[in-house]
Amino acid sequence: MFAIVRTGGKQYRVAAGDKIVVEKIAGEAGTTVSLEDVLLAGEGADLKPVTGLTVSAEIIAQAKAEKVIVFKKRRRHNYRRRNGHRQQHTILKIVSVGNAAA
Repeated sequence: MFAIVRTGGKQYRVAAGDKIVVEKIAGEAGTTVSLEDVLLAGEGADLKPVTGLTVSAEIIAQAKAEKVIVFKKRRRHNYRRRNGHRQQHTILKIVSVGNAAA
């Protein structure tokens, strides 16, 4: 069974056993979280109703993404600014897709 869940402003297609990287979710490694914003669910080509459906996931790690360099420059004005950013994210392992709440 698969589901489309929304977290962190993005949508992910998940099934039991999948590992996904999402925007930071509060919690320590080993904690179980419930993703309740399920948009679509199905098995094969059959779609299932999503009322009350939750996706249970386990937090594997809290990590940071690769550094992104932000560089601004204005020609002929001696204006240069260099800044870096590392986005925090959470690595999740999907435990179950279904009504079993976390």
